[in-house]
Amino acid sequence: MEDPLVIAGETFGSRLIMGTGGAPSMNVLEEALTASGTELTTVAMRRVDPGSRGSVLDVLGRCGIRVLPNTAGCFTAGEAVLTAKLARDALETNWVKLEVIADERTLLPDPIELLDAAEQLVDDGFVVLPYTNDDPVLAHRLEQAGCAAVMPLGSPIGSGLGIRNPHNIELIVERAQVPVVLDAGLGTASDAALAMELGCDAVLLATAVTRAQSPALMASAMRHAVTAGRMARLAGRIPKRRYAQASSPWQGLSSGG
Repeated sequence: MEDPLVIAGETFGSRLIMGTGGAPSMNVLEEALTASGTELTTVAMRRVDPGSRGSVLDVLGRCGIRVLPNTAGCFTAGEAVLTAKLARDALETNWVKLEVIADERTLLPDPIELLDAAEQLVDDGFVVLPYTNDDPVLAHRLEQAGCAAVMPLGSPIGSGLGIRNPHNIELIVERAQVPVVLDAGLGTASDAALAMELGCDAVLLATAVTRAQSPALMASAMRHAVTAGRMARLAGRIPKRRYAQASSPWQGLSSGG
């Protein structure tokens, strides 16, 4: 079944977007990325030298995976905009995963700085994919600002707590006219499947794979979970009921004797 992810007119066969942070080595990262089947992977531009050999960019090049630069480590709109522009010059792409963090302890997005940066980057011709809080109002404002997708968190980055507020994720999905990508906090495959069942168009994760006991195996699990969750969403789950309902009708049963 062909069911591609489409963002800003670009088509991706995989609905799993990977991050690269936390891998114990480049070899482990490459194995995990290959196992995940991802076609789009984020790279923190403030932590990589595009000109150095043996970097994560070389790994992505060998795997044929498209690079999505991100602005991780930025705390103001100004820092994020500057980082995005440096990434555009270095990697020749106008795509950016926009991160503007409020503080180092929670790593939660700063909504005011995030919206400011998004508006500036959209005006400058960027395809902006913002990492945002699970706030339906903010997600809608980012869409109105011209973002190509919205990427609400499931829970704080690296926490492994899964999706703490599925109701809000459903509200974001219900209203959004752009792709919704569940980003951050996932811990295992069932979390990824749930994100897709809630109606998200894709999942972005890193720590759940790179810090797993077997990163490549977890990457494969995530790949299948995203596919299964998407299929379940399209298939349509049965409604939840308070009481049992027989799967076969009682009428016509033999009374025996």
